[in-house]
Amino acid sequence: MEAPHNSLAAEATEGAAPGTVTVGLAVESPEQMQALGRRIAAILLPGDLVMLTGELGAGKTTLTRGLGEGLGVRGAVTSPTFVIARVHPSLTGGPALVHVDAYRLGGGLDEMEDLDLDVSLPESVVVVEWGDGKVEELSDDRLQVVIDRAVGDTDDERREVTLVGIGARWAGLREV
Repeated sequence: MEAPHNSLAAEATEGAAPGTVTVGLAVESPEQMQALGRRIAAILLPGDLVMLTGELGAGKTTLTRGLGEGLGVRGAVTSPTFVIARVHPSLTGGPALVHVDAYRLGGGLDEMEDLDLDVSLPESVVVVEWGDGKVEELSDDRLQVVIDRAVGDTDDERREVTLVGIGARWAGLREV
C-alpha cells in the first residue's frame, strides 16, 4: 500500500490565527486516504477533536476508517449518517473513536448536546464529519482536515488534503 507521495510540511498561513499550523498534501487513491488516516492516528491522543470537511464522496469516512485502524478500535468504521454517532471502543487499551456525522444536524452545539460529546471528549478521539460551525466550542485545540476533490462528472480519485492544527496542542504539527 502506497503512502501519499509527499510528506507534510508546515506552511506559514497568511492571515491565520495565532496558534494555527497548516499542512497540505496530495492523496491519489482511497488506499492512500486510508493510509493517511493511519498516519494521523499515530499522533492522536485522548481528548483530541478532529473535524472533517469535504464534499460528499470526498473521502471523509475513508480517512476515518484509517484512523480507526491506526487507533486499533473495534468494529467496522462506516458512515454514521443515519445514527448520527458511533462509538468504537479500543481493542488495544488506547482511546475509543467517537465518529459523528453532523450533516443532518441543523446548527450549533445545542443540537449536538444530546450526543454528550463533551463527556466523551476527554477519554476519546472524537471525529466529526460536517462539523463546521457546530462543534468548535468543544475544544480550543482541534485538528481540521479539509479534503478537496474534483467536482462534476469525473472518476478522478486525487484529493488535496489540508490539515489545519488549531491551538497549542497542534503547534508542533509538521509531518504525519
